[in-house]
Amino acid sequence: MSVRTRARTRIRPALAALALCGSLAACSAGAVGAPRDEGGAESPETPAKVTVTTPAAGRTVTVTATGGTLTTVRVVDAEGSVLAGRTAAGGASWVSERKAVPGTSYRVEATARTAGGKETTARSTFSTAKPALVNKLTLAPGKGATVGIGQPLSVVFDRPVTNKADVERQLKVTTSNGTVGSWGWLKDWSGKDRVDWRPREYWKPGTKVTLDATLDGTDSGGGWFVRDYRTGFTVGGGAQVVKVDLDRKRLVLERDGREVRAIPVSGGTPGGDKRSWRGTAVLMAKEGTINMNSETVGLGDAYDKMVDHSMRLTWSGMYAHAAPWNAQHFGRANRSSGCIGMSDADAAWFYAQVRPGDPFEIRGADTKGTVAEGNGYGAWNVSWEKWRAKSAVGR
Repeated sequence: MSVRTRARTRIRPALAALALCGSLAACSAGAVGAPRDEGGAESPETPAKVTVTTPAAGRTVTVTATGGTLTTVRVVDAEGSVLAGRTAAGGASWVSERKAVPGTSYRVEATARTAGGKETTARSTFSTAKPALVNKLTLAPGKGATVGIGQPLSVVFDRPVTNKADVERQLKVTTSNGTVGSWGWLKDWSGKDRVDWRPREYWKPGTKVTLDATLDGTDSGGGWFVRDYRTGFTVGGGAQVVKVDLDRKRLVLERDGREVRAIPVSGGTPGGDKRSWRGTAVLMAKEGTINMNSETVGLGDAYDKMVDHSMRLTWSGMYAHAAPWNAQHFGRANRSSGCIGMSDADAAWFYAQVRPGDPFEIRGADTKGTVAEGNGYGAWNVSWEKWRAKSAVGR
């Protein structure tokens, strides 16, 4: 008895080529895969159609299924990193959680299944155009730093940021104790765009702070970000506040609300450009022994000397430091060029006690004004309501 053999036909998957995006304007192309025939009797069921919409940089990748539901979607960049995403209810579409990054190639493979079990797989590749301008940022405080209770989280951008809300939404601050705070946009002393996150009140000692800046693929308006950033710091133990009374020529270090030590000082000379600033200035850095030259702060040739135990309070040049040449004025008169001077012994002790991030609350009748937000860390001189209003994201 002879048996007639019927040839089994298998349809090979078709690779659908996608046009490369030649600019940062969005473009899309459909990638449709052939059904997987399981063999046997032919089925009249129409196979599902899978379409991949390829984005420009800064846009999400979208995959849709017509006549079926998506079962798997995998998007991988040239370095092998997976672009995660979510499938909508019903399985008709998938959208990446992150945006496509400029100057990057991606491979997409997606499979959809009909109600009858037929599968269709689409494979495609696409690339995004390289960015014309790249934006970068500088973070403060440094990663792993231990700081005082007044230290804000500060981000300075290399290039202008006109899409402030888009950028701010990618900046996530997490604290170990649910600290309430807000971002505020300002101009740095350098003239660059800057955004600071400060608590409503001074930090609680021991607070751990983390920033996740998921900026990769975000357009700042002045350049693209091409990487993410992450940093974190800890608020040290002991809530230290330095209170400076220029009228009394006296500095007091308080720790946890108690006076540790009072030091006689001499502040800026009244009546002109040598006056000190008032308000809250946060200790920016302990710089040790440095050269101070009056010409760098617009005071002509008034001084040019090496200064010990230097503690920077503003970008404009106000420090607390040892000033033995002014010994006759400590506790008696303000005769400095704007800084807060003290004896060598007091400066050495004080320098060892304070840490960057400690707030200096400065008062005095004859000063040249309040420390501005961008002149160091002057955010504490703005009310909480006004600070919140500086956020680019509605509350």
